[in-house]
Amino acid sequence: MKEKDQGLIVFLGTKDLDATHGFYHEVLGFSLYKDQGLCRIYDVEGGGKLGFCEHIETAMNEKSPIITLVVEDVDAYYERLINKSVEVAHPPRENPKFKIYHFFLEDPNGYTLEIQKFL
Repeated sequence: MKEKDQGLIVFLGTKDLDATHGFYHEVLGFSLYKDQGLCRIYDVEGGGKLGFCEHIETAMNEKSPIITLVVEDVDAYYERLINKSVEVAHPPRENPKFKIYHFFLEDPNGYTLEIQKFL
């Protein structure tokens, strides 16, 4: 008999848990699911969880992993971040190759975040 899956948590390393919390909780508005001291886990609206831990290496080599948030209103998300003085790589734009509408920014750990909508 197979156990029923209860969800997904992606864990990434951080060197500054407080700065990471400020970004994901205060700026992006993610709810704090669990504070384990060395790790904090956040609920991602729509499903899944994202965790950041001080004891995990950030492993930032040539390319960052990309944390993609799939949202309904990319423009509204962009405006909310701009109003909170978050620096973004470029305004939202269509990517015909992948049939998405998106933009990129960087979190306090140097991870790339993509805010996107499938077209």
